[in-house]
Amino acid sequence: MHIKIILNYILGFVRISVEGYFVERFINLCVSKKILLWKTKREKSTLLKANISINDFRKISDIAKQTKCRVKLEEKKGLPFIFNKYKKRKIFFILLFIMMLGVISLSNFVWNIQIEGNNKIPTEELLQTLREEGLDIGKLKGNIDTKEIINKMRLDRNDLAWIGIEIKGTNAIVRVVEADLKPEIIPEDEYCNIVATKPGIIVKVNAANGTPVVKEGDVIKEGTILVAGWLEGKYTGTRYVHANGEVKAKVWYSQTEKVPLKEVKNTRTEKTENKYSVKLNNFQINFYKTLSKFEKYDTIMENEKIKLFSDFYLPIEIIKTTNYELQETEEVHTKEEAKSIAIQRAKDTLNEQIEDKENIINTYINYKEDENQIEAQVIYEVLEEIGTKEKIVF
Repeated sequence: MHIKIILNYILGFVRISVEGYFVERFINLCVSKKILLWKTKREKSTLLKANISINDFRKISDIAKQTKCRVKLEEKKGLPFIFNKYKKRKIFFILLFIMMLGVISLSNFVWNIQIEGNNKIPTEELLQTLREEGLDIGKLKGNIDTKEIINKMRLDRNDLAWIGIEIKGTNAIVRVVEADLKPEIIPEDEYCNIVATKPGIIVKVNAANGTPVVKEGDVIKEGTILVAGWLEGKYTGTRYVHANGEVKAKVWYSQTEKVPLKEVKNTRTEKTENKYSVKLNNFQINFYKTLSKFEKYDTIMENEKIKLFSDFYLPIEIIKTTNYELQETEEVHTKEEAKSIAIQRAKDTLNEQIEDKENIINTYINYKEDENQIEAQVIYEVLEEIGTKEKIVF
């Protein structure tokens, strides 16, 4: 049905009104003779309005006579009538032809790359990798080998578990699944040591297999062997094993923050200014002066690519630049206030680094002050399991 309506638009159709006491009979006869009426509207019981093709319009005169209805032509629609209207406007058709030719030419290139599925990997980093592998804005679609790009990215990046590339219109949709990076798992039948992942003081060593080479109270560095992957027997001598066990140590996390006693802050006022520019591929046209009218300001840029349809992007980008005026204010702190602020900032940073807060066993705070600022160092002493397996290479 929809295809027939589109075809009628190309060939031309008319809007008619049918008036009479037997409008229902008029509709039924049209249906029986397979005459299509669409967008029908009953304005009252004796009046009907509908669209009908030009060919079918010629057939309804007999039906109108049979049903004693009066048919009136309300409006002409479709391409034939549009062309007839503008047939004397040659420039219009030349420009229309050039525009259509331009759109067809642009459809052969990729004008947008859409990344989906990345949470940890920055989008710009993935776009850079894609550029290096051969997928970039303005690239001819026929020169893009998606399979080769996918294979190269799988080999070059171990942080991707899966990648797929689909080109729709002028849009390249890149879907990724990030890999869950875990330490290398050493098979149970291979020999390995347990080594320290960070410096600390040993608190507990429990070797299920292998030989402990550290004890409680030992100070160790990163990479120190904690449980060796060998056993010494009176009759068997030295034999290598796959070390297993648990090693816990006290480790330290440190963060230093400085807070001036007179702290200058920039806060936004309610004043803003918007500036616009157009980017044609790599060429940018600014519709404003470069300098802002504000002395101090924050800038936020928003880019919007122009598209004709859902996946048909054009090499045109509208850039909106918003400047927010900043007002400088001076905040005076007492030494105690500055200490509290510095400590809290340091703790907030450390808390982001430590997953299990229950393992914090001690907190140490050091101060350093002068006439202008307070410097606070916060140290967390944390009980952690620090062993990881490392394959023995002969």
